[in-house]
Amino acid sequence: MDVLNLTKSYDFFKPESCRERLHIIGCGSVGSTMAELLVRFGLINIALYDFDKVEPHNLANQMFKHKDIDKPKVVALAGLLSEINPEIMDGLKFQTDGYVKQRLSGYVFLCVDNIELRREIATANKDNPHIKAMFDFRTRLTDAQHFAADWADLKMVGDFLRSMDFTHDEAMAETPISACNVTLSVAPTVRMICALGVMNFINFAKGEGLRKFIQMDVSGFVLDAF
Repeated sequence: MDVLNLTKSYDFFKPESCRERLHIIGCGSVGSTMAELLVRFGLINIALYDFDKVEPHNLANQMFKHKDIDKPKVVALAGLLSEINPEIMDGLKFQTDGYVKQRLSGYVFLCVDNIELRREIATANKDNPHIKAMFDFRTRLTDAQHFAADWADLKMVGDFLRSMDFTHDEAMAETPISACNVTLSVAPTVRMICALGVMNFINFAKGEGLRKFIQMDVSGFVLDAF
């Protein structure tokens, strides 16, 4: 079987140094982009969670193609990832019912578009000793935020949970929508915050620490992190 040639990145990050599973919960704009970027680093021990199917409007800001329309997102994403690295099929797991309280371990990427579900997942697992770190992403039209926590650091976990102290309705009230009541989103915003999140994960996996908050605006060329 052909495998991904990692000559360009291997000296920077060796995927075999990260043996834990990566759980990507939500495979829409953020989740599909995160999965694609992580697989290009040679990571294959991945679990995908999503219950939706690919719709035509998803093609504008997600990783899917026209041929994927009407397929379950996790199935379509698995196909895309296997085209990058066929070896991923050996370790890839996917849940077409989405996240329904499955057991989590390793690294968790919260990519669903509902803050209440993200808060529920983080809260239910706040004492889970098998999780190493958790990563959260929040996008609007041109700006986005990324939160992260080392799960062994109680203060970081507490700060992570407090950052979710608002409702889905409150979040939607701050989200730009079209005249037809469609949530607005563009691919450059998604890809930039995902790239920052992936590098935050890579640095942490390499033992180089973790940025607990990153915010950016792709239109205003603004970036801040701490």
